[in-house]
Amino acid sequence: MTPTDQPGRFATLTFTREVAAPLATLWQAWTAPAARAVWAAPTPAVTVEFLEADTRVGSREVSLCKVEGQPDIRCECGWLALAPSARSVNYEVVSTEGVPQSAALVTADFSGDGERSRLVVTVQLSALAADMEADMEAGYREGFDAGLGHLAAVAPRTMVLERVIKAPRSAVWGAWMDPASLPQWWGPEGFSCRTTRIDLRQGGEWVFDMIGPDGTVFPNHHLYREVRAQERIAYALLWGENGPKHADAWATFEEQDGATKVTLGMVFSTAAEFQAAKGFGAVELGQQTLAKLERRVTSG
Repeated sequence: MTPTDQPGRFATLTFTREVAAPLATLWQAWTAPAARAVWAAPTPAVTVEFLEADTRVGSREVSLCKVEGQPDIRCECGWLALAPSARSVNYEVVSTEGVPQSAALVTADFSGDGERSRLVVTVQLSALAADMEADMEAGYREGFDAGLGHLAAVAPRTMVLERVIKAPRSAVWGAWMDPASLPQWWGPEGFSCRTTRIDLRQGGEWVFDMIGPDGTVFPNHHLYREVRAQERIAYALLWGENGPKHADAWATFEEQDGATKVTLGMVFSTAAEFQAAKGFGAVELGQQTLAKLERRVTSG
């Protein structure tokens, strides 16, 4: 028997999901680190801690899966190809206590039409440790099936806004991450911000009220989880200071022929909150906010 004939050592798995979300939204839910953190854990008993997360070709994501009473499982994911809204390819190496257990090549193919999308994930597996061969396929099948089920539930409550701003990335980033500038443009047309505290760094926060044209006050609290200079930020949106979480959000800044493509994404905490936000015009109001940012950095 040759190594390639050994049962249990190799396996190919295919998963298919029909998702009630536009293709571009599903792509963001699949690739954006802040979104991946929402759906990555296969069960409530598993806690996933991200040590690194950079979704670019040649970059990697490193996470620890933690279950009480068991050794941590380390997963390293390296991005090999990224064709937006079409295909991603990555490798994945799983280790326990410093010993590699398995390796996989993961290919995800995306297609869609209108408000629905289709995701087909092919996982080519190889056991690296003898004790993995017996249950490798079953473990991967269970883990991927659960994770993709969570993704299919998260994508429909994900909102993505994009805008190309004709200004250098440094200027756009500066306007967003300057505590004097951010409150001046944040919010839709006619809204203003009244700041209690602002500390725009990883681990920092912004406690503020958004005040509508009719004087209605909307308490807000942003908790900044990640800040990568001129690349991306990730933060939690709370209903008022230390209130319940409204959404997990992120913003990315991409150079594009001298301009800057800004992508603002939000995974709402519940489907009902997503529908409520969509119903009162959150997409249009969010675009007004990005338009105000554009005016600020291009007004001279």
